[in-house]
Amino acid sequence: MKDYSEKRDFHRMQVNSSITVTGPDGQSHAGVCKDLSAAGMLVTIGSAFEVGDELKARIEGNGDQFPALETLCEVVRCEPDGDRYLLGINIIEVTQ
Repeated sequence: MKDYSEKRDFHRMQVNSSITVTGPDGQSHAGVCKDLSAAGMLVTIGSAFEVGDELKARIEGNGDQFPALETLCEVVRCEPDGDRYLLGINIIEVTQ
């Protein structure tokens, strides 16, 4: 049974990895994936997106042991963070 303080189905890993997010308009934006779980991620990025926007996201790998991760995602939260934005993203599908 889960402790009340941890209600998530999947634990989040702190990753701080470079990520490329492609918006609905096809334009790519560079950002940093702050944490990652099996169901979603938290990204800091220079552009705002709308809740419900469908994005493609790619985190580059580090060789054969850690291949790139490509996902189809949906924005569930976007809030200002200084001169950047924090995106809460649900992973819809892992495409690579």
